[in-house]
Amino acid sequence: MILLRLLARLPLPVMHGLGVILGWLIYWAPGRHSPRMRANLFAAGLAEPGRDTRQLLRRTVGEAGKAVTELLPVWLRPYATVLKFVRGTSGWEQIDGALAAGKGVILLSPHIGCFEMINLYAASRHPFTAMYKPPRNAFLDRLMLTGRQRGQANLVPTDLSGVRAQLAALRRGEAIGILPDQVATSGDGAWAPFFGRPAYTPTLAASLQRKTGAPAFFVAAQRLSWGRGYHLHVLPLGDALPADKVAAAIRINQAVETIVRRFPTQYLWSYNRYKRPGGAPDPDTLPPT
Repeated sequence: MILLRLLARLPLPVMHGLGVILGWLIYWAPGRHSPRMRANLFAAGLAEPGRDTRQLLRRTVGEAGKAVTELLPVWLRPYATVLKFVRGTSGWEQIDGALAAGKGVILLSPHIGCFEMINLYAASRHPFTAMYKPPRNAFLDRLMLTGRQRGQANLVPTDLSGVRAQLAALRRGEAIGILPDQVATSGDGAWAPFFGRPAYTPTLAASLQRKTGAPAFFVAAQRLSWGRGYHLHVLPLGDALPADKVAAAIRINQAVETIVRRFPTQYLWSYNRYKRPGGAPDPDTLPPT
């Protein structure tokens, strides 16, 4: 841990530079990482006219490496220092307004940029509850808890007790965080298209909305160039999610797609978004989008 803390003191531009190198080392290493990244990125068809798809891939590899190396300063530097990495926000006043009105809010944070910063920033302003699945490695578990459980953050397990804790937080008028683009567990998901392919999508946000009436906001943590820090973008969900699970999953995925198209190189394309979790039904024919 001492060595990691020393590395965490390096300036963020240096850490991002090292991240680009690390990204390519991981990319060329044997395993499923690079094939999955290429397959998911290319299938999404995000290359703009006149932009070479390979160029998009090269930038994505670098950003993926930055996502790893930036965790050290984000998790291990003093909390007040980490909060200064947020160089600006767009729309955060809508979240503050909802909380000031006594409403709980649901923050939906896709795997874009430095999404770890969203939890830390939110917890610096208001009580914030998020689910947490401990890794099997005890050292990594301790490192993650050190970095994430700061400010007014409350980490709860990814089980029924965690769901109850998030529900209670919303009823107290507090904020909670949910990853809208992770693979859902078999009991809390629905198949819905994500960039044209069936993805088992979590619908917990829809369930919590129905029970509390809490508004939901998508938040993306854009990684700024040259290690300048991060900008948090808030996009209101608008009307409540549908009660139907499939309809809710479709709407969630459409919103995530919109955000990914804004920051295509900063999305976690190596994540196995399209896997079928144990106990989940076979994906049916994709519903219309």
